[in-house]
Order: sequence, then C-alpha cells, then structure tokens
Amino acid sequence: MPRIFAPLLSAATYARWLHLTIGLIFVGVVLMVYPGTNGHGLGEVLVRAVPVDAVLLVLAALLPATRRAEGVQARLLLMPEREQDIAAEPSRTWADLRRTAAWLVGRVALGTGVGVLSVLVPAAAFDLLVRPVPELFGLRLPAGAGTSWYLLLAPVLLFALGWLVVWAGRLQLTMAVRLLGPSPAERLAAAELRAERLLERNLLARELHDSIGHALTVTVIQAGAAGEVGDPAFVAKALEVIEETGRQAMEDLERTLALLRDAGGGTVHGTMRDGTAHNGTTGDGTRRTDPAGSAADDAGDPRERPGVEQLPALFDTARAAGSPVEAWLDLPSGQLPGVLSREGYRIVQEGITNALKYAPGEPVSVRIALRDGRLEIRCANALSGSAAPVRSSPRRGGKGLRGIRERAVLLGGEASAGPESGEWVLAVRVPLRLGA
Repeated sequence: MPRIFAPLLSAATYARWLHLTIGLIFVGVVLMVYPGTNGHGLGEVLVRAVPVDAVLLVLAALLPATRRAEGVQARLLLMPEREQDIAAEPSRTWADLRRTAAWLVGRVALGTGVGVLSVLVPAAAFDLLVRPVPELFGLRLPAGAGTSWYLLLAPVLLFALGWLVVWAGRLQLTMAVRLLGPSPAERLAAAELRAERLLERNLLARELHDSIGHALTVTVIQAGAAGEVGDPAFVAKALEVIEETGRQAMEDLERTLALLRDAGGGTVHGTMRDGTAHNGTTGDGTRRTDPAGSAADDAGDPRERPGVEQLPALFDTARAAGSPVEAWLDLPSGQLPGVLSREGYRIVQEGITNALKYAPGEPVSVRIALRDGRLEIRCANALSGSAAPVRSSPRRGGKGLRGIRERAVLLGGEASAGPESGEWVLAVRVPLRLGA
C-alpha cells in the first residue's frame, strides 16, 4: 500500500503537475486570441488553434535562448535525479533547434491533455458526491436504488487522476532528458573530458609513487644500515644521503602540488605545466599530441621534472645505499625529446627503486641507448645474493611496474619485466618520434 500512495504524496509529482499545466495555459491564451471561443464549436476551435500553436512553438524554438529557459524550468519542476541529464545551455546547432521544437510541441500537447483532465475529473467527482442524479463527463447516470454506489466512483476517479499525473510527469521527464539533454556529441565530449581528468590524476599519482617511493626506499635502507654499522663515517654518509633524498622528495611533492593548484580541478590539454605530454582529445573530437613538452622547459621552470641528465645523481644515491651501479648511456646530445628524457628518468628511477627494495646490495646494470629510431632502456639486477633482503613483498607486477607499462604505452612503445638468466630485467622500448 505505501508504494501505491507514496508517488501521490511526493513533492515531485505536484511540481511536474505544475509543469504540465503550463502547456494548457499556453493553449488557452492562444485560443482566446485566435480563433476565440464565441460562435465556434469545439472541433472547429481545435482545427484552427492546433496549427497556430504549432507554428508559434516552432518559431519560439528558433531562439537559442529558448532551449536554455526550457532546460532551467525543466530542472526546477521535473526534478531529475541528476541535473546534468537536462542541459541548461542555449541552442548551438540545427539539431538543438529541432530537438527544442519537438520538445515544445510534445510538452504542450501532453500538458494540454493532462490539464483538461485535471479540470474535468474533479468536476465529475464533485457531481457524483453532491447531485441527486449525478452525471459523469456530461452523461447522466441511471437513477435508482443503487445510486449510492456512485459515491464510491469519486475517490476512484481522483485516484486515477493522481496516477495519470504521476505517469505523465515521468513521461515529461523522459522527454526532457531525450530532447533537452546533451546531444550524443556533447555526451562523448563529456566522457572524453572525464577520461582526460582521470588520466591526469593517474599521471600525478604515478609521479608521487615514483619519486616518494624511491625516496622512502633509499631512506629505509640507509637508516637500517646505519643502525647496524658502527662506523661513524658510514653513519654520517648515510645521514647525508637521507637528507639529500628527502630534499629531492620534498621538491617532487611541491612540484606535484603546484600542478594540482594550476589545474584547478580542470583539464589541461596536450601538455601539463611540467611538460608531461599525453594524448588528448579536443572538444571537436580530434586527436592532439604534444610530444615536445611545453615552453616551460626552455624557460627553466623550477617545477619541471628531472630528465636523463640527472641520472648520474640517481646512480650515486643507489651506490650510497650499497648497490653498485654500472651505467651505459649512449645518447647523442640534443636527439632525445624532452618528454622522453623525463619519462626515461622515471622509468630508470623505478627500476633502481625495485632493485634496492628487492635485491639490496646486488649489482645493478643500466643501459640506455638510441637504436633504429627507438629509445631502449634496460635495467637488470641479480635475483638472489648474500645480502639480506629488505622486508617487502616479492615483485608481482605492482603499481610501479604497471606505471612503467602505462608510461611506455602512452609514448607508443612497450615494456616488459621479469626473470631472465638469473636476473630481474626491466626492458622498455619507445619510438623516438611519439605516435610513430
């Protein structure tokens, strides 16, 4: 029973009822102007009025602001579950104008029907209650001993009218979502915008994971070794490494927070402030790629990300943590785009971090080279050794390796990681020209 009567007591039902009756008001005003109600039968009035109403509604739909006004009114009175289901924007295309015209005609037609019944049904219910010989919609009911049963028809009629309003309001809301809601192109653009925002969040999360994860790994290893080794010189060196690593992590954190403040919750197309390039989709649906980075790179933006030129310092940090690093960098000067330099640094950083975390003290070999128009990165370390491993879960393709694969895919390349000939090998290959 509550499910039957609950819609009849809902505020949304009466708000939608008001929205429906506005259509009847429009028709009534037009009827009084033309053709009028004096000297014309109902059929003649409808034949003359309907074309006039339709023409006026279509002309009103040609005004771009009409769509916005109808959208605002529908949001207020039809009470959709999500406001964004009904747009409150002016018409921008001919398709919007056609949909607005269809909405106005359909709205007025449905509202007129519901409005007329909203007048006739209560009047008929009143006749059933107060007249000795009641009438129902102009038809006299048979008189006799059973006329008292006619009293029961009054609440039935009102109940039926209530549910008619409920279903008409729901139909009106469906029409509004279909005709006033975003077009398929607008929905696609909104979906692409959400995807780009998610991509940017993932980029920032990956930056934090790589930089802060590396700093914490080095700090834990250095602190643990300093606690076990009694050599004051070693302890002093470990503290120096911890301080430098922590300072670098703070700079990375500040840079990432600056990016979040600059974005302001919106979407940055093509290239972020630090020069991170990603494939985006513009509002007109075309693809755009900015592989060269932003102008901030040349201007020396203090928040720009480190590149391959900072790798020697990274290797020194790993050596200070007790893991010998042998590096071969075959990179001709000026031939590596900025984005590849920065992404290459993060990839190598993650490889070094994994080596320190899962095979502390083991030699690490890093090879970076440009071959056949591709940047190739290879990080390898022994799978086992005499050094006691840091307390950590074994490598199972966690967030770090997944982030490397995502970086490689966004750059148009590929990445692989796994055991190979007694070593754990991370291999990444990306084209020198992005999108190739």
